[in-house]
Amino acid sequence: MVTHQERICVLGLGYVGMTLAVSLANAGYKVHGLEVRQEVLDKLSKAEPTFFEEGLEAEIRSALRKNNFSFSKDQHAIPFKPTTFIITVGTPLSKSGDIRLDMIENATRQIAEIMQDGDLVILRSTVRLGTARKVIRPILEATGKRFEIAVCPERTLEGLALKELHYLPQVIGADDIETRERCAILFGRLTPTTIKVSTLETAEMIKLVDNTYRDVIFSFGNEVARVCDVAGINAYEVINGGKLGYPRTNVALPGLVGGPCLEKDPHILNQSAQLFGLDTGLDVTASARLVNERQPAETVQFIAAAFRQLQAEGPKRILLAGLTFKGYPETDDLRGSMSLEVLTALKDTFKDASFAGYDPKLDRKAIEALGLLYVSDIVEEAGKFDLVVIANNHPSFKRIPWAEIFDKGAQPRLVYDYWNNFNAFDAPEYANRYVVLGNHAAFNNFQHRK
Repeated sequence: MVTHQERICVLGLGYVGMTLAVSLANAGYKVHGLEVRQEVLDKLSKAEPTFFEEGLEAEIRSALRKNNFSFSKDQHAIPFKPTTFIITVGTPLSKSGDIRLDMIENATRQIAEIMQDGDLVILRSTVRLGTARKVIRPILEATGKRFEIAVCPERTLEGLALKELHYLPQVIGADDIETRERCAILFGRLTPTTIKVSTLETAEMIKLVDNTYRDVIFSFGNEVARVCDVAGINAYEVINGGKLGYPRTNVALPGLVGGPCLEKDPHILNQSAQLFGLDTGLDVTASARLVNERQPAETVQFIAAAFRQLQAEGPKRILLAGLTFKGYPETDDLRGSMSLEVLTALKDTFKDASFAGYDPKLDRKAIEALGLLYVSDIVEEAGKFDLVVIANNHPSFKRIPWAEIFDKGAQPRLVYDYWNNFNAFDAPEYANRYVVLGNHAAFNNFQHRK
């Protein structure tokens, strides 16, 4: 068994691979990153990250300064002979909705070309059940070399990844005790706790269950909001009042649910179940995802109806604020962002409108790449728009002085906030101009009182 002298190759320097690679390098390992995207390698050559993660640039610079971190596109350019390979490449869904495993296969073939007898291969990407055993293992076995294989899923939260790598328990799945112990020693330099499970598939399943559980929990909060909106009840009053001091209820507040994990992992879990002949079409996982996926179209329908109640034309100028898939912890990641689904629904509904975008973590180039006019200061410019939509939960949105903005003039005619940043429950006098998901009743009641 190779011990703490492992020399590591990380395949894929995206959100998962980059944070892991530099963390391992700063923990004392020699680490080489393989990455096919030249723009990522160009940035790294300047010690610059390609995405926002708090503390990442400092971690990169530290790893390079220690001479523990190198990177290339070619597996033959690794400056040492690796003993451990960690696959962290993406597994997006195809246009048909099926998980893509081509990047997993390509990474495994890179490993197969250069691995030696006794090397360890770790799968960290989120995959369908059986991928390690039925996709990765046959490619490695074809080399005729001896190897160990494990599944050690990534479970960190974007925005807190560098911190969580050092305290979250690391799940380790392998078919034999020796491989599990080897992985435990490796990850023991990062986190004090490892959880060893008996098979590759068990570890694959843990990752799918973890993320799908969150999607289901969030979807119930959104289902509560749907019911409250049609019943004329404030969902925030229901949810907060129901769980205050009551230990058996902890319903999530409503809001847009997406991102690179939650948008796809429930689908991957369902696809895994279907491999074994289990029909999950009407089960909790599929239903929860449906609730979260149809929310943008449903809420935009309400926005259109609200303008009709205001006896106003549809908005001609629309500002969408909070474009990344979440606002807290901060990220500049647009993958799986439900904000972009809201944008699509708005464009389909208000075809003659012009659209602008604002996000605290995106620059002009990133926002204009979405086909949006760039807004640099939402407080200063909100009054220029007929409709403002707050789509993610960035903390700065809680500091927007909507009362002052409304009192200055007639614009915006309507603010729709998926996250109740202004706490409309405490400001009923603005219910005709500030509307939140889960409390459509306040707007409707205000219109009926006129």
